[in-house]
Amino acid sequence: MVEGANSAAQTMPQEQQARGRHAARRKKDKGGLARSSLLMAVGTVVSRATGLIRQVLQAAALGTGLLASTYNTANTVPTSLYTLLIGGALNAVLVPQLVRARTTQPDGGRAYEQRLVTLVVCVLGVGTTLAVWAAPQIVGLYMRDTPDSHEAFELTVTFARFLLPQIFFYGLFSIYGQVLNAREKFGAMMWTPVLNNVVLVGMFAAYLGLMAVPDRVEDITSDQVWLLGIGTTAGIAVQALALIPFARAAGFRFRPRFDWRGTGLGKSVHAAKWTLLFVLANQVALTVVTNYANAADQELPQAGAGYSAYTYAQIIWMLPQSIVTVSLVTALLPRMSRAVAEGRIPDMCADLSRVLRISGVVIVPAAFLFLALGPQIASLLFAHGAADAESVRPLGYMLQAFGLGLIPFSAQYLLLRGFYAFEDTRTPFFMAAWIAGVNIALVTACHLLLPARWAVVGMAGAYTLSYVAGLALTARLLRKRLGGRIDDGGLRRTYVKLFCAAGPAAGLGWAAARACADLGSGTWPTAIALVAGALATAMGYLLLARLMKVSELRRLPGMR
Repeated sequence: MVEGANSAAQTMPQEQQARGRHAARRKKDKGGLARSSLLMAVGTVVSRATGLIRQVLQAAALGTGLLASTYNTANTVPTSLYTLLIGGALNAVLVPQLVRARTTQPDGGRAYEQRLVTLVVCVLGVGTTLAVWAAPQIVGLYMRDTPDSHEAFELTVTFARFLLPQIFFYGLFSIYGQVLNAREKFGAMMWTPVLNNVVLVGMFAAYLGLMAVPDRVEDITSDQVWLLGIGTTAGIAVQALALIPFARAAGFRFRPRFDWRGTGLGKSVHAAKWTLLFVLANQVALTVVTNYANAADQELPQAGAGYSAYTYAQIIWMLPQSIVTVSLVTALLPRMSRAVAEGRIPDMCADLSRVLRISGVVIVPAAFLFLALGPQIASLLFAHGAADAESVRPLGYMLQAFGLGLIPFSAQYLLLRGFYAFEDTRTPFFMAAWIAGVNIALVTACHLLLPARWAVVGMAGAYTLSYVAGLALTARLLRKRLGGRIDDGGLRRTYVKLFCAAGPAAGLGWAAARACADLGSGTWPTAIALVAGALATAMGYLLLARLMKVSELRRLPGMR
C-alpha cells in the first residue's frame, strides 16, 4: 500500500512535469514560428517585389506573344526537370528525415547530411548533362515543331541549351536550403532569391536600354539570345552559391561521402519514390497545358493569348500564396513532423488548423481581388514596351479565371503537409494524380472546343476547378487519417465568415474601378482605377470581417 502510494505520488509529478515540458516547448515553438515566419515573410516580400519588377521588365522587353513564349518555355524546362529529378523529394520528404537524423543519430546527423548532399550533387550533375544533350527532344514535349513555326521551335531549343544548366544550381540551392531549414535557419533561403532577381533586372534593363527591342521571333539577334541565356542562368547560379556561406556559418561543411549503402539513405529513396510520382503527375499536366498554350501562341503570335500570358497571370496570382502560405509552412513542417514523431497528434492538428485560418485571412480576399480587378492589374503591370493594352487584355481575363482558385490551391497545399508530417508520400501522389487528371481533361476540352483567343483563359479556369475537386478529396482523406476532423468546426466557421466578408467587398471594389473608367485609358487612369478598386475592397473587407468578429484578423501581424 505504501509503495503503491509512493509510486502514484511519484508518477503524478512526473506526468505534470511532462505536461509542463510539452506546454513550455509548445509556447517556445509558437514564438519561434512567429519569428521564423515573420523573417521569411519579409524576405519573401522583398524577393517577390524584386521578382515582380523583373517580370514587368521581361514583358516590356519580350512582350506577351510568341517571342516571349520561346524564352518562357525554355525557362520552364530546367525548373520542371529539376523538380522531376530531385526537387519534390527535397522539399517534402527529406526535411522530416533530416530533422529525425539530427535528433536520433549520435553525431547529430552530420554523416547523413554529407551523404545526402553528395548523392544530390551527383544526380544533378548527371541529369543536367543529359538534359543539355537532349534539349531538342525535351523542348518538343512543350512546343510543337510545325512548318509555320519552325523558327520559334529552333529559338526555344537555343534558349534551352543556355538555360538547362540551371538544373544543377536549382538543386544546389535547394539542398543547402534544406540543410539550413533542418537547423531552423530559415531566413537565407528566403532572401537569396533577391540576388537572382537583381541580376535579371539588370539583364532586362540592359536588353531594353542597349538594344533594339524586337517583337517577332524573326527579329531577335544572336547577341540578344546570348545576353538572355547567359544572364538568366547566371542569376540562378548566384542565388545558389550565396547559400554556401550561410551553411558554413550554421556548422555545415561539405565533404563528399559515397558510402551510401546501409546508412539510412535507402529509406529516403523509398520515401521519395511516391514524391517523384507526385511531381511526375504535376509535370505531365504542366506539359500538356504548356503545349496547348503554345499552340495558341503559334496560331496568334501577336495576340498575347498563349503561354506567356498564362505564365505572367499565374505568377501574379501566386504572390499571396508565396508570401503568406509558403512562409508559414516552411517554418511549420519541421515542427509538425516533430509533433507526430512524439505522438502529439492533437498538437499537429491544432497547428494545421491555425495556419489554415491565419493564411485564409489573406488568401480569401486576395482571390476575390483578382476576380474583381484582374484586367486593371494586368494592364498596369504589363502594358509597356513590347506589350500594349490590347495584347495584355487576355492576361487580365486569365487572372480573373485563376482568381478564386487561389483558395483551394492554398488549402490543398497546407493539407498535404499533414500527410508529409506522417512521412506519408503515397496519399499525396494519388491526390496529385486526381488533380492532374481533372485538369488535363478540362484543358483538353478548352483546347478543342474554344477559339484560340479564349482557349487559354478557359485553361486558367480549368486549373481552378481541378483544385476544387482536389481539395474536396484531400480533406476527406486527411480526416480519415486523423480519425476525425482537424478541429471542432472553427475552421469552417472562419472560412464562411471570410467568404461573406470578401465577396461583397470585391463587388464594391469592382464598382469603384468601373466608376473610374471614364477617366480614359493609359497608365495613370488605369492606376487610379486600380487603387480605387483595391482600397474599396480592402476597406469593405476589413469592416465586414470585424463586424463578423473574425478573430484571426487580429492574430495575423504578430501570429499570437
